[in-house]
Amino acid sequence: MASTEGLVPITRRFLASYYDKYPFAPLPDDVSRLSDEIRSITSDLLKDSPPRSQDEEEIVLLKEAEGEPPHKIDENMWKNREHMEEILFLLDKSRCPPALQNDSELASVLSILKDKFQKTLSALQAFQAKNSDHIFNTVMTYMPQDFRGTLIRKQKERSERNKQAEVDVLVNSGGSIRDQYAVLWRQQMDRRRQLAQLGLATGVYKTLVKYLVGVPQVLLDFIRQINDDDGPMEEQRQRYGPPLYSLTVMVLLIRLFISLAWGRFEAKKLTRDQVAVLEQAVDVYTNEFERFLSFISEVFANSPFFISAEAVGALEARNNDDYKEVNIPAGKTHEVSLSVESVNSYIAWDFSLTQGKMNMDIGFSVECTDPSGQKALILPYRRYESDQGNFSTCISGNYKFIWDNSYSTFFKKVLRYKVDCIPPVVEPVQSAGETDA
Repeated sequence: MASTEGLVPITRRFLASYYDKYPFAPLPDDVSRLSDEIRSITSDLLKDSPPRSQDEEEIVLLKEAEGEPPHKIDENMWKNREHMEEILFLLDKSRCPPALQNDSELASVLSILKDKFQKTLSALQAFQAKNSDHIFNTVMTYMPQDFRGTLIRKQKERSERNKQAEVDVLVNSGGSIRDQYAVLWRQQMDRRRQLAQLGLATGVYKTLVKYLVGVPQVLLDFIRQINDDDGPMEEQRQRYGPPLYSLTVMVLLIRLFISLAWGRFEAKKLTRDQVAVLEQAVDVYTNEFERFLSFISEVFANSPFFISAEAVGALEARNNDDYKEVNIPAGKTHEVSLSVESVNSYIAWDFSLTQGKMNMDIGFSVECTDPSGQKALILPYRRYESDQGNFSTCISGNYKFIWDNSYSTFFKKVLRYKVDCIPPVVEPVQSAGETDA
């Protein structure tokens, strides 16, 4: 087991003691009051004009409004984002009822509401992007600072590109906002599963099992169980979930109100009192949601599982038995060969010289001999004190690493090095019947 000196096991109890320092100021009573008023207005609209069987969107919305908000913090964030996008869609001039467009006073009010939602939506999108990068980058600081971290980072980048391409195809084919967010949430669950797979060294990371020596066990345990139903994140849900749940319900009711009102506007225009309630509700929701985002951002940024630990991975890697040490006499070279069978394999190296009273360097180059016997220079000769790098192979063959001390007349060099080849990592295709555990 790798050394975890200086690291505290991350548990729910540990997080509870941290969250005690960050109490969230309760939501104002206006949140529940205005939510109740909007619910009452929607009930009146439905009483006069019940939804028809073909009004699928209304029926789905009504069913959602009658249920409970999601339990997970991030799922609520995605739900708020979905509802805000749907509201912005409804508030677009092209979607407003024709009769409303002739009411300049109401149109002006709606324009202001649209700007408020756009501002809050942008804040949420920025929060999600920053938080996602923060979590991944923090996890990566615990990884040994060699090709393992590089491979995992490249796998993530490729996976994110594939996810964005999937969303783009859906949008370009005319998919609804609801359809888009169903895909986005599934992709978020995929990210969770990949994080857990990294902790277990399974799935797409199965070929990395033998290379995980040097990763602190406390990190592997953390990323494996962080999202368990009774894991550390459950403490966060209990502490900060209730105010977020209330805001999720509020924005859903605002969306339902606007959707019902637009569908019935020709028969029943909005009263001044109803518009005033909508204005107040949007003002309170956007202000309180942005306050929650600002608060939770600070909590996340200072949370104990975001401890800065840049040196941990490097320290663990230095103590790793994968490294070899060799004396290279003056005037001599040292060579290491790797036989590579698969194209798109990752070849990686990490080496340094044990320095004495004076700094020294050593020549280093990489060459390849293909199956036909033809040689090619992969990395040109250069002198280094230390170096770390990797590349993806274009051909199979024998790859030779050459450390050159032939230019030295008097000084031997003590070289500490590691070289390896990782076969291509292929992301498995999930079958139609396969579901998350």
